[in-house]
Amino acid sequence: MLKTKFLSGFLSAIVISSSASAQITAVGSSTVYPFITVVAENFGNDTQYKSPIIESTGTGGGMKLFCQGLGTKTPDFTNASREIKQSEIDLCNKNGVTDILEIKVGYDGIIIANSNEAKKYNLTRNQVFLALAREVPINGKLVENPYKKWSDIDKSLPAKEIAFYGPPPTSGTRDAFVELVMEKSCVNLSEFKAAYENKKLRKKKCIQIREDGVFMEAGENDNLIIQKLAANKDALGIFGYSYLEQNLDKVQGSTINNITPTFDNISTGNYPVSRSLYVYVKEQNYDIKPELKTFVQTLVSEDTIGEDGYLVYKGLIPITFDELNETQELAYKNM
Repeated sequence: MLKTKFLSGFLSAIVISSSASAQITAVGSSTVYPFITVVAENFGNDTQYKSPIIESTGTGGGMKLFCQGLGTKTPDFTNASREIKQSEIDLCNKNGVTDILEIKVGYDGIIIANSNEAKKYNLTRNQVFLALAREVPINGKLVENPYKKWSDIDKSLPAKEIAFYGPPPTSGTRDAFVELVMEKSCVNLSEFKAAYENKKLRKKKCIQIREDGVFMEAGENDNLIIQKLAANKDALGIFGYSYLEQNLDKVQGSTINNITPTFDNISTGNYPVSRSLYVYVKEQNYDIKPELKTFVQTLVSEDTIGEDGYLVYKGLIPITFDELNETQELAYKNM
């Protein structure tokens, strides 16, 4: 395995002056944000460089900023709770951002949670789809979603109003949720196949969330969703696993398809709503910000994202040993 543990004595020997360039800046996913913030703080404490400035803009918003061009006026890297889209790669390339390093930093589960002061929900992925979809199949036809209470969907569920707090369309959590829950539950339903023969259009229709007040966007700040759940005991919230770990005194994760959202279930892939987390770096900015190389080396080190890395103790689900090797090889390739 490539050794990327940097001792302060070694780092102090690096004579590159960070004062010659602007501070490292980053944008992107609210889910990845708390992890990268910890790395940035440690980087500032353990090296001669300043801590990178990290902003939480959401995955989609971060990609737009990241792809605006090169130089000190655009972010050096962006965090993402999904893979970069081809349309985003095209935008980057159009603006001269052609050398993009993809770093898979770990895994995350998307949690559907509610207040600890209420009964825990045991849901299926299909029931969540029926609760949130704009169109649902009833008696062989697609109709505007009429479900108001969970018991309207299934008599075994509580007779409580359906209410969700979740992320906006710019969020990678939202992207992953609609793909892993909405699309997975919907795309092969006979009613949707009959109504939308074109598969691309069908997928688009499947991921549309109802707009009648059942689903309430709570911005890019997942901590705000935690606060909303504390105030509304009957509501459910959608956010990443790390926020569940940090707030177990306030919220509890629902089981999905009888699988509890635990560290082990997410890391083994048993939990059905799991996704990868990424950092995308402008390698072309290495020349104007040499400290960016050192930050990348710190980020991909075993001490940071390995199975016993410090981010694991912050709630990150680690990548495998082989994935870490591959990530390190890619990171060092153009240094």
